[in-house]
Formats: sequence, structure tokens, C-alpha cells
Amino acid sequence: MTPTLTQQPALLATDRCDRCGAQAYVRVTLAGGGDLLFCAHHFREHEDRLRPLAAEIHDETARLADDPAATMER
Repeated sequence: MTPTLTQQPALLATDRCDRCGAQAYVRVTLAGGGDLLFCAHHFREHEDRLRPLAAEIHDETARLADDPAATMER
């Protein structure tokens, strides 16, 4: 089964990686039910094993490339 990328509700700053407690940027909805949250590092580390188990993957790691300092008014 190939997981789909979806438009789920945005992850919040309070959503934490199930592995290390850092801010979560990826939500994996398992085919058997339930969600797992991952920081970008741990999702990349476990992605190959998660994809076959996932029904959906909501990936917000592109937000990490945003530079908030560049958008601040000076």
C-alpha cells in the first residue's frame, strides 16, 4: 500500500515528536489506525519503515526552510 500525502490540519507548536519530544513536523496515520508524530530528523530516519505501514503522511518539513527572520520588520 502506498501512503498518500494529504491536507490534514496543520501541526501545532505543541505537537511533539513521539521519539524525542522535539516539535513535530510530520504526522503518519497508520493503516491499522492511530497517528504517530515525528520531528523531521526522526521521520527521515524511519521513513523507509513507516511508508509501508502508513495510510497517510502529512509532511510540514518545508516549514523548516522558511526564514522567519527574513520576514521580520526592521
